[in-house]
Amino acid sequence: MQRFALAHTTGTHAQTLVADLLRQLGPQPDATIGFIYASDALAAQLEDILDALRTATGVQHWVGSVGMALSVTGHEYYDSPALAVMLADFPPQLLREVPPLRDNVEDFVGSCHDWLERHDGSVFGVLHGDPGNPATPLLIEQLAERLPRLFAVGGITSSQSENFQVAGGKVVKGGVSGVLFAPEIAVATGHTQGCTPIGPQRRITRSRRNVLVELDDRPALEVLKADIGEVLARDLNRLGGYIFAGLPVRGNDDGDYLVRNLIGIDTTQNLVAIGDYAQEGAQLMFCRRDGNTARIDLLRMLGDLQGRIAAPPRGALYVSCLGRGRHQFGAESQELELIRQELGDVPLLGFFANGEIFANRLYGYTGVLTLFL
Repeated sequence: MQRFALAHTTGTHAQTLVADLLRQLGPQPDATIGFIYASDALAAQLEDILDALRTATGVQHWVGSVGMALSVTGHEYYDSPALAVMLADFPPQLLREVPPLRDNVEDFVGSCHDWLERHDGSVFGVLHGDPGNPATPLLIEQLAERLPRLFAVGGITSSQSENFQVAGGKVVKGGVSGVLFAPEIAVATGHTQGCTPIGPQRRITRSRRNVLVELDDRPALEVLKADIGEVLARDLNRLGGYIFAGLPVRGNDDGDYLVRNLIGIDTTQNLVAIGDYAQEGAQLMFCRRDGNTARIDLLRMLGDLQGRIAAPPRGALYVSCLGRGRHQFGAESQELELIRQELGDVPLLGFFANGEIFANRLYGYTGVLTLFL
């Protein structure tokens, strides 16, 4: 199998959906792993769907998630039950399934010792996290700390029903799950931001947990108003979904930053609350959600990836934020169509997530693209 086999369909009945996927896939005797993403409307049928796919294809290793919207080559699925799968033929000994990690990662890390000893180099991971488990961000951090050779990408499950994921060929929930790839499997990956900084980097000079009290020794709300400009400062109710906090990634020299929501403003005490821990002494900048800049940065990422590969990819995974897609790029699947225009008809699938994982960190309002070479 040179190119990965991709199939996608819509419908409400598991048997009909699987039959359509199998018709599109055709015989794939060399396939060893399947990626699967399903609309959350199909969550209740996901186990039946997975059982049928395992039986019909013979593929026992599956990884994926439910999502409120799905992406495939050049197309985005919204507002209808959809199912997408992609089959690949990696040697099974180069894969290590990540079962749902709900409390800690120690047992799993210990079980990986012999596998890691057999493979020298960076380990690539595709992970999915359950938003209902408050330990999910910490579990991702722990994996990175305990597996220093790990470079993980992926996303947080998005769903209006069950937060189901697929790992180890089973439907799971409640933790962080996925699959690790040995260094022998070549990938190229990148991420693209959906926001742009609108002011200088500020130093958090006083804070209380996630509340900004002072920035650069000035009241936090006063600094926010100065950075966003007079028009927005007159009506702070307009900031939601448009203005965010950006936390520069420490030790990174390419200007990378993590986007976090503004979750509260206290005009009486000039306080600003953000969706992350506000560490005194750390840097922060305010950002705005910007469709034009997001488009430009997506093209930048695609150009960078194209410069790093010598041949067309065999397949691709794309995890984008729920706030992107039609909400930022417009209707008619423009975000995925832009990727198709730049990369060609590469087999691609993924989903729109509640948060994106890149380089072992949890981002927001980003797109994370992985090319399998």
